[in-house]
Amino acid sequence: MKKIVLAIFSHPDDAEIMCAGTLSLLKKAGWEIHIATMTPGDKGSDKYKREEISRIRKAEATKAAELIGATYHCLEFEDVYIIYSRESINNTTGLIRKIRPAIVLTASPTDYMIDHEITSLIVQTACFSCGMKNMEVNEKPYEPVPYLYYSDAMEGKDKFGNPFQPSIYVDITGEISLKEKMLACHDSQRSWLLLHHKVDEYIIAITPH
Repeated sequence: MKKIVLAIFSHPDDAEIMCAGTLSLLKKAGWEIHIATMTPGDKGSDKYKREEISRIRKAEATKAAELIGATYHCLEFEDVYIIYSRESINNTTGLIRKIRPAIVLTASPTDYMIDHEITSLIVQTACFSCGMKNMEVNEKPYEPVPYLYYSDAMEGKDKFGNPFQPSIYVDITGEISLKEKMLACHDSQRSWLLLHHKVDEYIIAITPH
């Protein structure tokens, strides 16, 4: 199996917040990197309409991915309406089969935002379904099932604010400056998060906790 890793998250900037350092280390170790989002981030703005912010955020995601030589993909679902459904499972399974990764990274099953949690469930099923021939998916099945890893929950806390205890740690000290550059590509989202959340989540993402 080729050394390919696919990170699938809900929105543009999620992978950069949650696993950019790990992806950078894998790239340096010779892995092919793909970053995918379930949505184009179409609700993440108080300034632009859906179509415009979608174009902006996909361009930002592409630019950030290019910093580590990664390829960006968008499954084109809607923010807030990521649903565990036949369509979302089939489309996600199709993407995984097309890329054929050995490793898949996704969001924590417990998180402050339901989009993240549902994405985690969809990706879990999609990985399991990679080898199922009777799925209604155009891409050909492949085996073995990719290794699935979950990122840390946002701010290291579950949805109730309790500390989340990871089972695996990756030292990304040497990748922090690159992670900052990737996050800086998402200017439209950082501005909106400051207004919407009243905190700078990008600073939190590079602060040890």
